[in-house]
Amino acid sequence: MSENIPEKGAVIQKDLETYAIIPYIPGGLVDPDTLIKIANTAQKYHAKTLKVTSNQSIAIIGIKYDDIDRIWEDLDMKPGGFIGKKVRTAKICPGTTYCKRAQQDSISLGLEIDERFQGIELPNKLKIGVSGCPNSCSESGVKDIGLIGFRKGWRILVGGTSGIKPMIGQTLAQDLQDDEVLELIGKIIEYYQENGDKKRLGRFIERIGFERFKNAVLH
Repeated sequence: MSENIPEKGAVIQKDLETYAIIPYIPGGLVDPDTLIKIANTAQKYHAKTLKVTSNQSIAIIGIKYDDIDRIWEDLDMKPGGFIGKKVRTAKICPGTTYCKRAQQDSISLGLEIDERFQGIELPNKLKIGVSGCPNSCSESGVKDIGLIGFRKGWRILVGGTSGIKPMIGQTLAQDLQDDEVLELIGKIIEYYQENGDKKRLGRFIERIGFERFKNAVLH
């Protein structure tokens, strides 16, 4: 039995017998009915626990392999985690919708980013952070593509990553409007898809040089 099952949105746990799944919760925003449905489904199939993840989702942990398909059917939600070498669900701060410090609408833009790009196959996983102000609550500086909102528009950082050897993203462009951001993200993903190796975007940029990467996606 495979440890990781991307097509089922599941990954095996430490006990090597049970699995975890992560339903897609766009932007970490969930209505009470959906939250109740997740809890009831977890209880129905005797999940060991629920875990709020660092990417604004809820993992259902400790389920049996034979129950995975039935759980997804009961949830009627698409997977939001464990999806392999693809564009991952964007991490989104509350933005101008809810936060008094925000300078840009991170929720609207973040959800549009998910709608357009989530799940695209790539040489490696790609994480996106959308922060509505320089406080950068979505950790945009350590995302493969990071957005930070300012009064004049969005600043785009590329190549950030956390992990054993962290990297801070480099500024690719600034003072962009939403449509310009979406266009540029598309170009970044396309270039990485066509030219990248098995490394994360930041290591790929490090190998070819930032100026070469910048010129390729901007010009």
